[in-house]
Amino acid sequence: MSATLESLSTGAQVGAVLPLLTAVVQRPAWSAKNKKIVAVVAALVAGVATVAADGGWSQFQHGQLTAATVLGVLAASQTSYDLFWKPSKLAPWLEALTTRKTPQQAE
Repeated sequence: MSATLESLSTGAQVGAVLPLLTAVVQRPAWSAKNKKIVAVVAALVAGVATVAADGGWSQFQHGQLTAATVLGVLAASQTSYDLFWKPSKLAPWLEALTTRKTPQQAE
């Protein structure tokens, strides 16, 4: 398998589960715009971490592979959220579960 396909595959695998991790940070009361910003930033950070974990810091010398991995994480995270995690209600459930309740809400 070519290095570019391996990078895309690794990025897609990380991106497929990333919406569950971002759901832990996001809050139901946030606007859609703020949730999208958090999701995109998380995908970019996860993409950079994936490149570093997959090939070490020297991997960043290869711009095409780095871009393929980061974009693969971003595309897979957005797609998997829209097609699977949101309709299954698992990601929204995690958002609600990890949101702290105020004393007034707890009553």
